Amino acid sequence: MMWCVEDDVLFLKAQWETDEFAMQPFGPADKMQLAIKKWLAYFKEINKPLIFYGIEESMAEELKKYPDAEFTIIEDEDNFDYVYNSEDLIKLGGRKFHSKKNHLNNFHKNYPTAEYVPICEDIITLCKLTVNGWYKTRSQDLPDDPFIAEERNAIIEVLNNFSELNLKGGAIMDGKRVLAFTFGEQLNDDTAVIHVEKADPDINGAYTFINQAFVMHEWADMKFINREEDMGIEGLRKSKKSYRPVKMIKKYLAEIK
Repeated sequence: MMWCVEDDVLFLKAQWETDEFAMQPFGPADKMQLAIKKWLAYFKEINKPLIFYGIEESMAEELKKYPDAEFTIIEDEDNFDYVYNSEDLIKLGGRKFHSKKNHLNNFHKNYPTAEYVPICEDIITLCKLTVNGWYKTRSQDLPDDPFIAEERNAIIEVLNNFSELNLKGGAIMDGKRVLAFTFGEQLNDDTAVIHVEKADPDINGAYTFINQAFVMHEWADMKFINREEDMGIEGLRKSKKSYRPVKMIKKYLAEIK
């Protein structure tokens, strides 16, 4: 990922092998047409087609209005963000969350001394051990998936710089062992976004507990929790849907015609 700031706009560019993509620019709404113009000039200079990846509806509308180029814009369902009521994630009330309550009960039965703690420097190394264990299991299950290693490396990089980042994190500890951990940040006045959530896949209920406890302890004052996208992974999609999102934030792919 590369970035720069020009004219009060943050420009982000992603690259995969030889392909390059423009990401959602961030800045004043009245600068978005200028941002499109700058992206067009840049991609023309490197002799590649301008492709926007993961843009929100507001940016898709800006592309439709742009006078000097036409774009093909399609919904990218694999990257829709799942948004939940924070109260639902904390209380897990009613029949619709019955299975989640069962997972929690099993977890507490098997790990009666496990507790939630905020992430601090003292447990960063233990969190790294947990993500390395997750990586070992996932890479054995999906040996040809290069994104697993990239995700692991990105998480380690965040943990290495956690004290400098404006993030909140939490972990489930049992003695000296981190069973699960997560981190996120406040997105706006009423919404927090969860960037990462990892747990020992062999521990029933670990994901359920860290999900509930993190929102309860760190984000109870937020109305909504954005748990980001499912990336088209069927198991992840099933899990995210099972928490009953109240809305989906659409994302789009756009390519110059």
